Amino acid sequence: MIDLILIGIGTGNSDHVTLEGRRAMAEADLILVPRKGEDKADLAGLRLAILAEAAPHVPVAEFDLPVRDAAHPDYRQAVEDWHDAIALAWAQAAGQAARVALLIWGDPSLYDSSLRIAARLQPAPRVRVVPGITAIQALCAAHAIPLNEVGAPVLITTGRRLREGGWPEGVDRLAVMLDGETSFRHLPPDGVSIWWGAFLGMTEQILEAGPLAEAGARIVATRAAARARHGWIMDIYLLARGESG
Repeated sequence: MIDLILIGIGTGNSDHVTLEGRRAMAEADLILVPRKGEDKADLAGLRLAILAEAAPHVPVAEFDLPVRDAAHPDYRQAVEDWHDAIALAWAQAAGQAARVALLIWGDPSLYDSSLRIAARLQPAPRVRVVPGITAIQALCAAHAIPLNEVGAPVLITTGRRLREGGWPEGVDRLAVMLDGETSFRHLPPDGVSIWWGAFLGMTEQILEAGPLAEAGARIVATRAAARARHGWIMDIYLLARGESG
């Protein structure tokens, strides 16, 4: 592997893939597609559908994505070990191909580890990033809302950080990602609004919004039902204090 191209593909809608991204796919010698088990087989299927449309002539190598040890007592060490295993899986799947591409959900710069994993490859490839539409952009577009108030900051954080630290000081808007436990349930709901979305940009897209005191329970129930139906779920939400949802 001499060149590694990380292509942001948005949140599951093939129309999210930019012209630059489609050109990058077509120029690759090989495209790697991870398999994440039977429950998430349609994630690989979505990637393959995009490739069939954008780069049907480029060979594809599917590989089994290593699983993080969720029982490891040290979360950060578990992630480090997991990334080492993924880098090895990439190298083995790439073989002798000179220009290898990976399709990255959303954008490689935002709560995605592909760049950190790429830095572990030896010999180090030349890395090119093709930006994609992020889940934050897709959420705001779906609800037709701005991300920020005029001149005001927005904090992007995770469900884990929200559960462990509560609402951060100095900011009234939070974009919360990687939250498998609906961590907004741990916040005092008074005066807080929420805009939530799952499967953004896809035909399965689900949206909920409103005062957290009212919408929170609906979101928990809707999310649980959708995850049971699909076997997986990708969702994100925006929280705001002192505003109407």
